[in-house]
Amino acid sequence: MLDAPAVSVQAVSKEFRLPHEQVHTLKERALHPFKRSGEDRFQALEDVTFDVAPGEFFGIVGRNGSGKSTLLKCLAGIYRIDRGAIRMRGQLSTFIELGVGFNADLPARDNVLINGIMLGLTPREALRRFDRIIDFAELQEFVDLKLKNYSSGMHVRLAFSVMSHVDADILLIDEVLAVGDASFQQKCFDVFQRLKDEGKTILFVTHDMSAVTRFCDRAVLLERGRVQLIDEPDLVGARYMQANFDRGGDGGATTGEDEPGRIGDGSAEITDAWFEVDDSRTEVLPQGSSCTACVRVRFHASVAEPAIAILIENDRHDPLWAISNEDGDAITGSHEAGDEAVFSVLFDNVFTPGRLFLTPWMVHAGGGRIIDRRPRIASGVVTAVHRSGGLVDLPHAMRYERTARAPA
Repeated sequence: MLDAPAVSVQAVSKEFRLPHEQVHTLKERALHPFKRSGEDRFQALEDVTFDVAPGEFFGIVGRNGSGKSTLLKCLAGIYRIDRGAIRMRGQLSTFIELGVGFNADLPARDNVLINGIMLGLTPREALRRFDRIIDFAELQEFVDLKLKNYSSGMHVRLAFSVMSHVDADILLIDEVLAVGDASFQQKCFDVFQRLKDEGKTILFVTHDMSAVTRFCDRAVLLERGRVQLIDEPDLVGARYMQANFDRGGDGGATTGEDEPGRIGDGSAEITDAWFEVDDSRTEVLPQGSSCTACVRVRFHASVAEPAIAILIENDRHDPLWAISNEDGDAITGSHEAGDEAVFSVLFDNVFTPGRLFLTPWMVHAGGGRIIDRRPRIASGVVTAVHRSGGLVDLPHAMRYERTARAPA
């Protein structure tokens, strides 16, 4: 007989009422005692159904406003559902909203102990784990500081540390990777792997598709409060990326004249950069396809044999690949004011699913002064239908041969 689901969500719906007039003074009520305030109704969730097996790492993805966080708050009991049923089997721990469950007027010391007890620890066990929780959050110097004086990053570290040190069977985690530096994110990844190895049931809301494919066993895609797809994380991630970029937008590219990090002497300018697949400009880059990175340049002065290069990074600013015309045979030559040119690099897309950012720059001959550099002005999303680890999925061939047989 199969185990009963650890989490069962059956036909869950949640509606919010949005009043047109939010504030009524006593004077207004006295002058207009029979006036009714209108309201709009917003359907945040509609007939959402899925089961999560014990020990499953289950991703919840979707665009902003799709209902992800509302769903998690319904699961946590913060919101009351209008229709349907939610059943959970096991002790629950949540990391849903910054500051929820904390008292801002108490120091971290008291908040850790109170939260630990609220999440199922005995007072003795909460005291025993206190030092580990504070050490993990790296808040040893601020343990007696009131939480109202904490930064948002300190709040996140403390809340995540408490959540990860209690004996919960089911964990609800919402966008923990959206706040915090790279070191903290790596700690989160380490905790995720430990919880996964321990067989915990985890429901994880995120926009980071690389984390979804790395940790999740399955995922659900929500759109306007409805389930669009429940499947392997690679398939769900690919559908999410496709839907996200098919709706237009710049995909996070930097534009405008006041670009952070843009530098150059003005003798030429990079006017545009983009990705192409099959000779068409696109933001969707299927894994394994031939892609082209393109950079358009306009010259405002005489420039002889400039060097032009591109850098491709992921959404965590990891440099994945850099190349310049000097690495090949694309000779730039001499240019006069008014000239325009396009530099393009054809490459096989071996990158794993996620968002890529393109940074082009141009320098004078010999690696001298920078002519123009525009950080992350274009982006694309790598989609794939199978899972692979790491940052790239290199072309490969496998072989297994038995070289000797053990003696009988």
